[in-house]
Amino acid sequence: MAVDYGTLKKGGFMRQKQKNHFSLRLRVVGGTVTAEQLAKIAEVAQRYGEGYVHLTSRQGVEIPFIKLEQIEEVKTALGEGGVVPGVCGPRVRTITACQGSAVCPSGCIDTYAIAQELDERYFGRELPHKFKFGVTGCQNNCLKAEENDVGIKGGIQVKWLPDSCIQCGVCVKACRSKAITLEDGKIEIDREKCNFCGRCTKACPAEAYEEKHGYIVSFGGTFGNDVHKGETVIPFIEDHDKLLAVCDAAIQFFGTYANAGERFKATIERVGKEKFEQVIKEAYDE
Repeated sequence: MAVDYGTLKKGGFMRQKQKNHFSLRLRVVGGTVTAEQLAKIAEVAQRYGEGYVHLTSRQGVEIPFIKLEQIEEVKTALGEGGVVPGVCGPRVRTITACQGSAVCPSGCIDTYAIAQELDERYFGRELPHKFKFGVTGCQNNCLKAEENDVGIKGGIQVKWLPDSCIQCGVCVKACRSKAITLEDGKIEIDREKCNFCGRCTKACPAEAYEEKHGYIVSFGGTFGNDVHKGETVIPFIEDHDKLLAVCDAAIQFFGTYANAGERFKATIERVGKEKFEQVIKEAYDE
């Protein structure tokens, strides 16, 4: 009986150099795995693999040395612990995320909640080539958002509240972009220099800033044979629905215009950066 390796790969089973053995990629959302899932993964790796797992560079978990004849057993066993296979090939891959504002003091957005939403919306969608999302909570950029086809970075847009300000200058010192000055009792913010890091308002002891949490979205990042830093189209997206709208537009653009085996960056360059930016701006303005 012939083995359908394409279907197996689509379901997360990647062929190894050893005949009839597979490394099974699991579905992990935002880098989070429960204790129950970890226990089941360990059990399966011990029983069906060689007693270890591999942690990938994209927060994935893989169980090597799964035998061809035990694939269905493995899927059943994993399902008992709430673990399911991931995907490979030309489709939307694992959504990666740092811990974000739920845990990290620097976080500006709830990265895991966004990763879950993106996973439910796009995971496994068939496309001309692989497509990666990465969500990072702030300008520390732990997830290296710009390496992804679509990178989402948390940010805070601030407005100075003079009546609350005690003119201590802490925000000036906290700003690494040197976008804030304090002269004659007045705060000035250079919007050209501000990168929405939020360090000023997080450091302020007097709550003298009005905060608007939002997203900095980059497109077309790659980090393989061809390294390219993803680029923004809208400097700051302040609305959750608008975030989803531009993500939808990016996926649709890629699905419509990409050639088979072509990464998102190459599609944007071939079709035209101006055309792509117009699509994103229209989605944002709707």
